[in-house]
Amino acid sequence: MVSMYYTVLFALSLLLTFGYLYVWHKRFDIHITLIYVLVVVSNVGYILLGNVQTLQEALIVTKFTYIGGSYLQLILMLAVFGLCKISLSRWIRMLLFAASTVVYLGALTIGSSPIFYKSVTFELINGYPVLHKVYGPLHTVFIVLVFLYFSASIAAIVYSYRYKKQVSNRNLYLLFLTEVVAMICFFGGRRIVPRIELIPVAYDFALAVYLVISWRLSLYQITDSAIDSLVQTGSTGFVSFDTSFRYLGSNQTARNVFPQLNEFTVDKTMDPNDTTAQTMLSWLKSFSNDGDTEDLWYEKDEHTYRVTVQHLYSGKRRHGYQLVIADDTKEQRYIKLLNTFNTDLQHEVEKKTEHIVEMHDNLIMSMAMMVESRDNSTGGHIRRTSEGVRLLIDQMKAVGYDLSDSFCRNVIKAAPMHDLGKIAVDDAVLRKPGRFTPEEFEKMKAHSAEGARIVHEILKDTDDDEFKHIAENVAHYHHERWDGSGYPDGLAGQSIPLEARIMAIADVYDALVSKRVYKEAMSFERADAIIMEGMGSQFDKALEPAYLAARPYLESYYRNLE
Repeated sequence: MVSMYYTVLFALSLLLTFGYLYVWHKRFDIHITLIYVLVVVSNVGYILLGNVQTLQEALIVTKFTYIGGSYLQLILMLAVFGLCKISLSRWIRMLLFAASTVVYLGALTIGSSPIFYKSVTFELINGYPVLHKVYGPLHTVFIVLVFLYFSASIAAIVYSYRYKKQVSNRNLYLLFLTEVVAMICFFGGRRIVPRIELIPVAYDFALAVYLVISWRLSLYQITDSAIDSLVQTGSTGFVSFDTSFRYLGSNQTARNVFPQLNEFTVDKTMDPNDTTAQTMLSWLKSFSNDGDTEDLWYEKDEHTYRVTVQHLYSGKRRHGYQLVIADDTKEQRYIKLLNTFNTDLQHEVEKKTEHIVEMHDNLIMSMAMMVESRDNSTGGHIRRTSEGVRLLIDQMKAVGYDLSDSFCRNVIKAAPMHDLGKIAVDDAVLRKPGRFTPEEFEKMKAHSAEGARIVHEILKDTDDDEFKHIAENVAHYHHERWDGSGYPDGLAGQSIPLEARIMAIADVYDALVSKRVYKEAMSFERADAIIMEGMGSQFDKALEPAYLAARPYLESYYRNLE
């Protein structure tokens, strides 16, 4: 009966291995393939273990089964890390492999040395072979290693589930289940079924899981699929050379463009007298000297080919150079046609673009002013805060902030949109001639998130992704505070987008120095004291130099409004 149990598990492992061979792809992780090999080998050992009749036979077979025991958990762990896209350094892998090898070498001393088993006896109970073992110190090391491999695998799975969005959650569930089953069978198998090993069950379960994962891998390996598709279409040519410029091979597309490649001998240096060889050598040497990957052009039979020289990789190592050849005839003809009319076309496009941008900006300002017209307490707030943002950004650049022109332009342009969400606030709250009650303030606070939604809807079909992103952030987060006590999301510190941090200072400054229905305008000195007091709590302390530099310009601007 025991022999039949092990035989069935061995047959199942063979069947699963054949399934793996069917779905196998050359770019599969080598550790997955090793799992199938080691499980089949281990299951052969368990078949033999179920048929032993003497202690000597049992010792030999036990040593055989420890091939899987010593290495399989390590290989399973490395496979898990690979599927979780977590890299281990080569030295760590070699160290773990060496540790497992030491354990296995210790297992080979069973029966002749007490280092792994202090003692071992054998008996047949109702025809079942049973070994009674007293474990030695190296067996403790073996258990510690296995526990380490289990723990590292589960940690990698949990980490990937929480932080790696590019790893399939389905695969992580399957891997976690595999580790749990393996741990139960490895550490509790003998307690569950004393006379037989449950470890082969865990092995076969792992094979079934990895077969499912392997079948799905081709769906996730986008890069590999793209490469295969690119080669199969035959529209791109490839020519490979080693670091000494010896020819390594080419595909048929490349040989159609350069027929002389048919005469090249693999692993031989190209004939310097051959015209094709001279051309390719000049490309390769130029790239080798300066590493410049700019496109090259090759004309033949009224066709224009784009040739790109790049490094040839095997894994992460460079092993030579590769020419990538693509027919660019249509594109080059189109470019020439465009160049013919380029000046007039560019002028027309610029005129149209300026008109569209102007209309777009006017629309944004009109919408913002329409929303502001509903609020009887903030007249002119939009224009004033927009100017405040501009003055702050000017001084940020002056004190050394490295801001791109597009960022500065987009923040200033987005400033009028920061309170668009007030359009969704009830008139009874928005137009109240006095301070808000706590309930009314909660309703008013909703304008930030609502403003971000409105901005998103307004700009979702525009091509300017940077402006769209900045405008949403300004509307959404301009009431967040540096210490995390703001709203709507309670963001803190650097989590608050820079554009929103800038907007917050301009917004509060205007609220302080401007007259509202519920208060008189505050003096510049008092407003400045409040702003400075808020640096590091309400506002980004790093913006303090820019604010100090902008302060006289802000005061001058507001004085001119009086």
